[in-house]
Amino acid sequence: MHILLAEDDRKLGKLLQRLLENEQIVTDLVTTGDVIVDQALGGDYDVLVLDWMLPNVTGIDACRTLRNQGYQGSILLLTARDALDDRVAGLDAGADDYLIKPFEIAELLARIRALARRSALPLMTELFQLGDLVLDRTNRTAKRNGRNIQLTGREFQLLDLLMKNNGQVLTRELLIDRIWGLEAEVTPNNLDAFVRLLRKKIDQPGETELIKNIRGIGYKLTVDHV
Repeated sequence: MHILLAEDDRKLGKLLQRLLENEQIVTDLVTTGDVIVDQALGGDYDVLVLDWMLPNVTGIDACRTLRNQGYQGSILLLTARDALDDRVAGLDAGADDYLIKPFEIAELLARIRALARRSALPLMTELFQLGDLVLDRTNRTAKRNGRNIQLTGREFQLLDLLMKNNGQVLTRELLIDRIWGLEAEVTPNNLDAFVRLLRKKIDQPGETELIKNIRGIGYKLTVDHV
């Protein structure tokens, strides 16, 4: 496995690099945010691990820039910010996962491996269509009414799962398990915030809202004409 680690605390970065490489994870370390985008786009990384607060360019800004440029790789944000609004901001910027400081190395390893496994899953090449919504499993993108929708890895997984179960209610617990895995500390409130971000991409003004909130249970995607 090959990752990019962006951490401005050089001592902590070197420690993490050594611990990760002891686990056979090749780790490129950078200490400023201004090099992340070029290095990520020019490298072949399984996961990017970005500290939120970096000099020059923050980790969250680098994440947002990468997604705007179409980067599809997995991104994990490291942050001391644990408020719900901060978590939402991280997801909205395109992060697939976040880890609150301080953390145990075992949890960091688990998050990295989970993201790498999901990135390595083979994608079916066919297009999956429900009504005016089309999912492209090759490029992890979607289209609605011909409009291109760029998705993060987890957004793709969530939309794919909902589309496969068109009309069926999926509980919050099931969605959290399938998208993040049992090892992740993701709450129903985190999931709700994540779904709101996906809706913003899927539904434009004047379009029918496809993802329905089933109060107290979970979510379903409903397309009347398949």
